[in-house]
Amino acid sequence: MRIFETHAHYDDEWFDEDRDELINKMCANGISPIVNIGCSMENSRHIIEMIKTYDFIYGTVGVHPSDIRNLTETDMEELKQMSVDDKILAIGEIGLDYHYDDVDKEKQKYWFIRQLYVAKDVDLPVVIHSRDAAKDTLDIIKSEHANATGGVIHCFSYGKELAREYLNMGYYIGVGGVVTFKNANKLKEVVEYSPLESIVLETDSPYLAPEPFRGKRNCSLYLTHIAEQIAKIKQVPVEKVYDTTYKNAEMLYRI
Repeated sequence: MRIFETHAHYDDEWFDEDRDELINKMCANGISPIVNIGCSMENSRHIIEMIKTYDFIYGTVGVHPSDIRNLTETDMEELKQMSVDDKILAIGEIGLDYHYDDVDKEKQKYWFIRQLYVAKDVDLPVVIHSRDAAKDTLDIIKSEHANATGGVIHCFSYGKELAREYLNMGYYIGVGGVVTFKNANKLKEVVEYSPLESIVLETDSPYLAPEPFRGKRNCSLYLTHIAEQIAKIKQVPVEKVYDTTYKNAEMLYRI
């Protein structure tokens, strides 16, 4: 069994006490590669160091919409420089998050578009974060022709109509622990609708742990619970989910 973890945050402080032990356990359990996702300038720099430490950990660099307040053009140049590393696979996670009102929406849009330009400049796919911002996210991706870079809609939280739009543009759908929740009917419909060849597995560790670990610290060992739920929805053997999503992740990240 091989499982590709497409989205985790192992530089998070939740892992400070047992990071090495836990990461090595992943590899021993067939979870490899792991992609550690950038969400600020500071943690993107940490990721550059992290991918030097662990052979089977890759990374992305980018700034999450909640962290764009102090971004500058100099930061965009630094993202380009960091992305030259062969183990940096994408620009992200970038996008829009309207769940809270603490970050100006127009400023979010500006830096989302600006980071899409970075992805185009360095010819890398994008990892898109979109929360409560369905229309603006899709409008920007279409207007900026971001389908040219390709990428994944991380932690997909919209309906199958919007899934259709992204699938038609060649984007992958990131499915994590939420699919195991009893009330996640909309996401389950999206999984049922989407071709297995367009789905990738992710945990968003340490967040969004699947049942029966909901509310606790998440980790990539729990990907099996996500895969089993997808297999149940798609009515296929779980081995097919592992194999297909692994190949999908290789295609997404071009490795």
